[in-house]
Amino acid sequence: MVDHQGVDAPCREATQEELLAQLDDVLAEYKGVAGALIPVLQICQAMFGYLPETALKKIALGLNKPYSEVAGVVSFYSFFTTVPRGKHLVRVCLGTACYVRGGKQVLAALKSALGVEVGETTSDRLFSLDVGRCFGACGLAPVIMIDEDVHQQVKPAKLAKILDEYREETPSGGNGDHAASGAAAQAASGDGAHATSGDGAQGGHA
Repeated sequence: MVDHQGVDAPCREATQEELLAQLDDVLAEYKGVAGALIPVLQICQAMFGYLPETALKKIALGLNKPYSEVAGVVSFYSFFTTVPRGKHLVRVCLGTACYVRGGKQVLAALKSALGVEVGETTSDRLFSLDVGRCFGACGLAPVIMIDEDVHQQVKPAKLAKILDEYREETPSGGNGDHAASGAAAQAASGDGAHATSGDGAQGGHA
């Protein structure tokens, strides 16, 4: 008999059933803990890659909260998503400065290049497309953010080259169009709630 101990098993993705079982363990750990909803949602999204309805219902039941409350928290915070996201999140600034300097045209070009609408993910699960209100680089509008990299003075004609950087997994730190710190720009945007192309009330003006 061959002894398989010490031999690495082939890596595979966990099934949804296995992930739901792991979520049960998380819920047991957080049961009765004050303020547990957001941490549990964050853990759940890290496990699944997004927040499927079956998981949200399990969380509501496990934390003894109305489903409407759980769904409301998910819809309020922009870092939660109920649809599978791609490996790279592409966000287009539609704040005032970016909008008047071509942000709308950049968004249209990205929709065409990726073949998706805002809130959707490409079929290869590589890119998801979203919009924001201000990334803290108004003087160099229009701006897009890919993951934590901020690209400034973006022209529709430059988008193919920018996207290819992420398709090829090339480091982006040397790109002169990048802001030094995408994380700082995200913080500057005050990106707590979802920004959508028709909702001018959320987020600050660029």
